[in-house]
Amino acid sequence: MAKLHFKYGAMNSGKSDTLIKTAYNYAERGLATITVKPALDTKGEDRVVARGGASRQVDVIAGAGEDLREHVQRTADDLGLRPLHCVLVDEAQFLEPHQIDDLFRLAKDDGISVICYGLRTDFRTAMFPGAARLFELADNVEKLPTMCRCGSQAEFNCRRVGERFVFEGEQVAIDGAEVTYMSLCGPCFMAEQRAAGVRVLG
Repeated sequence: MAKLHFKYGAMNSGKSDTLIKTAYNYAERGLATITVKPALDTKGEDRVVARGGASRQVDVIAGAGEDLREHVQRTADDLGLRPLHCVLVDEAQFLEPHQIDDLFRLAKDDGISVICYGLRTDFRTAMFPGAARLFELADNVEKLPTMCRCGSQAEFNCRRVGERFVFEGEQVAIDGAEVTYMSLCGPCFMAEQRAAGVRVLG
C-alpha cells in the first residue's frame, strides 16, 4: 500500500536537497516522479532550489484552493508519466489542509507514494496548517536534524530582518534581501527573545 510521508526539520536541515536526491534515485531506477511546490513559495520560481546549489524543475505549482490530486493526475497524463510511482512535495507546510487531504487520496485511492518535505512551525513557534494536517494524516513522520550555532540540535526557525531578530509579523515571508532565517535550539531561541524584549515562548 502506498503511503503518505512527512519529512520535517528546521531551516537548513537539507529538506530540499533530500528531495532532489530522492528524485534522482527514482529516476535511476526508471521510476516516474512528479515534483510539486506551493505557489506561495516564490523562491526559485519554478524550481526546487537547495541551499547547496542543487535544483530541480517543478512539474506542479499548487495554487490556492485548487484540487491538488486532480492537478497531479492531469500533469502525469500530459507528461506521459504513467505509471506514476511517487509525488515529491517541497515546502509542504505552505499547502492548504484540504490539499494535504488530496495527497492522502493520491496515496490511498491511487496507489502513488507521496513524500512531503517541510517545516513544522513558523518563527513564532506556531504550527503551519499544512504541517498540522500532515501530522494528522501521514503514515510516516521523520525529523531531519540540523545544528544550532551553539552546536546543539536546532528546533526553531528564527526570523531576522537585517541584523535584528523579530518575533511578530505575518506567518509567511520568503527569504529576501532583508528577511533571513536562522535555526536555533530552545535555549538560544529564548535568549534571542529575551534580548529583543519580548515574552519568552508566548
